[in-house]
Amino acid sequence: MPGVSAVSAAKAALKTQAIETPSWAYGNSGTRFKVFAQPGVPRTPREKLDDAARVHEHTGVAPTVALHIPWDTVDDYAALAKYAEERGLRLGAINSNVFQDDDYKLGSVTHPDPAVRRKALGHLLECVDIMDATGSRDLKLWFSDGTNYPGQDDIRSRQDRLAEALAAVYERLGENQRMLLEYKFFEPAFYATDVPDWGTAYAHCLKLGPKAQVVVDTGHHAPGTNIEFIVALLLREGKLGAFDFNSRFYADDDLMVGAADPFQLFRIMYEVIRGGGFTSDIAFMLDQCHNIEAKIPAIIRSVMNVQEATAKALLVDGDALAAAQRSGDVLAANAVLMDAYNTDVRPLLAEVREEIGIDPDPIAAYARSGWAQKIVDERVGGTQAGWGA
Repeated sequence: MPGVSAVSAAKAALKTQAIETPSWAYGNSGTRFKVFAQPGVPRTPREKLDDAARVHEHTGVAPTVALHIPWDTVDDYAALAKYAEERGLRLGAINSNVFQDDDYKLGSVTHPDPAVRRKALGHLLECVDIMDATGSRDLKLWFSDGTNYPGQDDIRSRQDRLAEALAAVYERLGENQRMLLEYKFFEPAFYATDVPDWGTAYAHCLKLGPKAQVVVDTGHHAPGTNIEFIVALLLREGKLGAFDFNSRFYADDDLMVGAADPFQLFRIMYEVIRGGGFTSDIAFMLDQCHNIEAKIPAIIRSVMNVQEATAKALLVDGDALAAAQRSGDVLAANAVLMDAYNTDVRPLLAEVREEIGIDPDPIAAYARSGWAQKIVDERVGGTQAGWGA
């Protein structure tokens, strides 16, 4: 069992944790085959913020909300930021969208047609304008760009076009703003995705400068990939800017984080803590698609899953682990990690929540709040937020 000092230190660290929730997770979403609508789903960005405020109220660690443009387009972004502030929130990362327009069938910033590339770059620069209005620090970039067949386009030229667009966006960033470049090894491009892995993202970010960082989406890897190794390396190089937390069984399943492999989430969080990432500027974001489950409880559960993995990682006995590693005691070293992972941290987190003045059981507290029925009753008519098939 961890000692009193270790538990106290873990509790202190957990009280500083912040997990950003995504606006789109509150709307209707699904697979490429079907989106199942749910009653009470938000119709506007403000209603999404209302739901996000409930998540923060019941977890205490979800103070920021990421926006997705154009899904969250409004006439007055400063007013939206004020609306968030009035609900105890801040607007977080601005996510661009250069994948839902017919012009982008063959790519956006890497498209062979200069006119399409200019259109895509214009959207990215517009997102920086929105950041200026909302006070957001981070611009998150994910590109569906790629090719489906050998010979479809020149691989090297597409990298040149990508670099040119990224440089233009980087130049536009303000002093305290960052560019977060996400990677995904396939889908919807099946032969050659233009940003398929951490190495490609890292190479572009390294060339751009310190305001360009890599995003690790935990669902964007091939089966068996050692994600914690990628995390450790990017931390070592000072290039890990953010996480998009979700869970996968097969591909980019976008399930609740920790649902498929909670041990992997623990291993990732251990490397974050080991590498100093827990107290750095790394943004811990959720990026999930709640297709069949209720939105708000699923997001609360996801936040709790990240908290539990973090708590276990904070309880790793670093001195004992280092001693076992130095002596080459393989079994003892593994046992140190497993002891921490097998610790039931739910009572510890309940104490943390009580100490910050919230209910020790966020799911039960939400169920008692009546919010789920309230939004079903009130959000009648209009067009629900979402995307889809």
